[in-house]
Amino acid sequence: MSRAPSEQRKATIADFYAIPEEERWHELVDGEIVEKGAASGPHALAQNRLGRLLGNPFDRRPGGRWPGGWIFLTDVDIQFGDDICRPDVAGWRRERLPEVPREVPIRVIPDWTCEILSTNKRNDLIRKMRVYHQHAVPHYWIVDPERELLTVHRHHPDGYLHVLAAERGERVRAEPFEAIELPVGVLFGDDDEE
Repeated sequence: MSRAPSEQRKATIADFYAIPEEERWHELVDGEIVEKGAASGPHALAQNRLGRLLGNPFDRRPGGRWPGGWIFLTDVDIQFGDDICRPDVAGWRRERLPEVPREVPIRVIPDWTCEILSTNKRNDLIRKMRVYHQHAVPHYWIVDPERELLTVHRHHPDGYLHVLAAERGERVRAEPFEAIELPVGVLFGDDDEE
């Protein structure tokens, strides 16, 4: 006989890491182990393109031609209190995280996270957004390949503020990366005309 959800024991970080590594494409959110969901071609493209667009100018030490000052990682386990999330892309300012950590999970809260919507939209739009807000992640981006939208949120004590929505065909300066103009359509397969 199964127990009602309110009676079920909450999963722990130990339960999460008991899943064999080769099978662990999951997150631990609100005491529930949740599968990340399958990444579609458009999801993978957006993740790759976003990493390239931000990585080239920012994922380096400060100084020189580009702004630098950030470290970006994709699909890594990050501990947020009792939760383990695996943002599609996460970024840390180098003054807070000078080198790529070797520990699993990473215990330094990112300065920016981005989720690319796929089969598990509710988790990204509701549950993980709450986790990121509770742990004061300063910036949260959502890329929606289906609707070809980028939304940018800034942390505020009362909840994330929606500060930008942009669609394919627009070029924007999106915080915290205002130093560059981001061609939104590139995330969805457009070529960037530079």
